[in-house]
Amino acid sequence: MKPSIIILAAAAALLASCKEKEAAKAGSTPAAAAAAPSAELSKVLASAPSGEAKAIHLVRASAKPGDEITISGKIMGSDSPFVSGRAAFVLGDPELLTPCNEMPGDECETPWDVCCEPSDEKKAGTATIQIVGADGRVLKENLEGAGRLAKLAKVTVTGKVAEGSTADALVVNATAIKAGN
Repeated sequence: MKPSIIILAAAAALLASCKEKEAAKAGSTPAAAAAAPSAELSKVLASAPSGEAKAIHLVRASAKPGDEITISGKIMGSDSPFVSGRAAFVLGDPELLTPCNEMPGDECETPWDVCCEPSDEKKAGTATIQIVGADGRVLKENLEGAGRLAKLAKVTVTGKVAEGSTADALVVNATAIKAGN
């Protein structure tokens, strides 16, 4: 009987040790997420969008790679509208898409995923917004929380339509982003 008690006690101690390590890791995550944005990211977040903002569905049909556009919408259209570890997010068109929290009686826990909308409307009503560095690559920084960017935040973006962007997949390299307008 004593060996089984010793094994049980050792297992409990090991489990407690693992939980302490997990808690320590979790405690360090917010500090890493709160790191100051790079100069490239800060410049885009500090710049004011220019021109008249248009709805995504109106711009996507005629926008071509290299065109400068200004669009507005809400951060929505996906379960995870922010791309983890990258300066990119999904912008949804509120003229086509309605987040669940704006539907009477809907108690969805993730209203930004616009799960009640048909997939063809999600496709027509979203654009990928990204911030690229001087090398043309998407910055390796998280955007959520930077410059008041949050799920369902109203956002206006000025930028150039990215190479490879199509009427089916609008991608914008942002040069100015303003949240909360």
